[in-house]
Amino acid sequence: MSMPEINIAKAEDRARLIQTALVAFVTDPMVRWISDGAAAFLEATGDFFDAFGGRAFEHGSAWTANDGQAVAMWLPPGVEPDGEKMLEILQKFAPKERLEDMFVVLGQMEQFHPHEEHWYLPIIGCDPMYLGQGLGGMLMKTALERVDADGLPAYLESSNPRNVSLYERHGFEVIGEIQHGSSPVMLPMYRAAR
Repeated sequence: MSMPEINIAKAEDRARLIQTALVAFVTDPMVRWISDGAAAFLEATGDFFDAFGGRAFEHGSAWTANDGQAVAMWLPPGVEPDGEKMLEILQKFAPKERLEDMFVVLGQMEQFHPHEEHWYLPIIGCDPMYLGQGLGGMLMKTALERVDADGLPAYLESSNPRNVSLYERHGFEVIGEIQHGSSPVMLPMYRAAR
C-alpha cells in the first residue's frame, strides 16, 4: 500500500469534500440521531457540515487525502463554526421531539470547548470505500504538525466511539462526556500544546 498523498484542500473543492464528509458520517451515531431518516440526512447534513467546518476552506486549514478520499476540516484559532446557520438547519430538519435534547447537547459542547487559543477539529472523515488505509491517521499527523508549529492545544468532539482510539494515538485525551436525554454519547477530547 502506497503512502497517501495529503494536501491542503482548495476552496473550489469545498462542495466535493463536504460530500466526502457526508458519506463518511452515514452511520455516525450523533449525526444520524440529529438527522433521523435518509431524506433529512441527505438534504441537511452537507449544509450542516459546511456551517460547522466549512470555514476551514477559507483559511487553508482543510486537508484532503488522495484528492478526496478523506477530509479533515480544522478551524484555526479565532475561527468559529457558523452557529447561526447550524441552528437554522437543526430547527428545520431535526426531529422536533429531540430539539430540546439537542440544545442541551450544544450547551454541553460549549462548556467543554476550550476558551484559550486553540485549533478545533469539527469534522474528519473518510469515504467508506477507503477505510483501513490509514488516511485518517495521516490527515491527523499532517494537521497536528501545523498545530504543534503554532505551539497550541487542539480540541475535538468524538461523535463515534470507534474513532476514540485514533484520536488517542495522536495525543488527545477524553475530558468528559456529552449526553442528554435520548442523545448518543459524544466525547470531548483535548490535546495539550506541544
